[in-house]
Amino acid sequence: MDNKITFSQTVKEELVSEVALSNERKEALLSAYIRINASLGFVNKKTEVILKTENAKIAKFIYSAIKELGNEYQIELKFDKTKNRKKKTYYHIYIYDADKLLDRLHVSFMEGKISKDIVYNDETISGYLAGAFLASGSINSPKTSNYHLEITTVSDNYAKWLSKLFLKYKKIEMSTKIVKRRDKYVIYFKKGDQISNFLIMIGAANSCMEFENARAYRDYTNNTNRLINLDIANMSKTTEVAKRQIREIKYIDDKLGIHNLHNPKKELLCYFRLDNESLSMLDLANKLSDELGIIITKSNVNHMFRDLHTLYLHLKGIKL
Repeated sequence: MDNKITFSQTVKEELVSEVALSNERKEALLSAYIRINASLGFVNKKTEVILKTENAKIAKFIYSAIKELGNEYQIELKFDKTKNRKKKTYYHIYIYDADKLLDRLHVSFMEGKISKDIVYNDETISGYLAGAFLASGSINSPKTSNYHLEITTVSDNYAKWLSKLFLKYKKIEMSTKIVKRRDKYVIYFKKGDQISNFLIMIGAANSCMEFENARAYRDYTNNTNRLINLDIANMSKTTEVAKRQIREIKYIDDKLGIHNLHNPKKELLCYFRLDNESLSMLDLANKLSDELGIIITKSNVNHMFRDLHTLYLHLKGIKL
């Protein structure tokens, strides 16, 4: 059996690897994922939502994200294996008495439009489109010259609203096309630059770099925009990591106090990161070395941030 991971899976697993999402982005992502992925049922006159995926990491992420919204939502994660030759595993997330959650996430299966209460700035638009891609998106391997990225829906009106959402994103200009394929509507684009822009838009910086590196290896011409996208992806990755580190350090400081870490290097690292989110790991290592008069490497800094992240999860009550 060929278990080689596809590029679509690579992108999706990057999207669900982020450990610290803002509530606004998380809710937008879940809203799109549920709107596209859900199967509906009714038990004792109450709405039941079932979400299905073959990807264990996506299932765990969606389940955890809903749980983090509050204990009032009844949710259960199950899985089953097919008995045919391929023996696939499917993960099912059951949301019982789901109306309250659907209202919070502004999910309507009757209306095609997307509520402005869930997408109202670039961060929430990015989150919503990331959720849509997680639910039904696919992208060709960057090793092929046949560039193609698509998101499928079953509603013509919803597809039109989703397509318009790309135009509302202010940081990057995007436009899509829609085609009907059998009983579904497909939002797609075929240009490599558009795919790179989309990957940056939804926060898949590593996948963007992989995509652009493959393009550059295959074709050395017209690479100005590719180099810009690589720079943006690098900057985006550094900035997002720094923002997460700052959120975690502030939480540690609030619950424990940075001064109670009892480790001069970690304490100083925390203060340097809080002062400047744009510093790279190497910059932080150099500043620590100068301040303490000892050699601190980039690897040392990475190790200290991993320790801080573990402490943050412990204080949050999240088991590793």
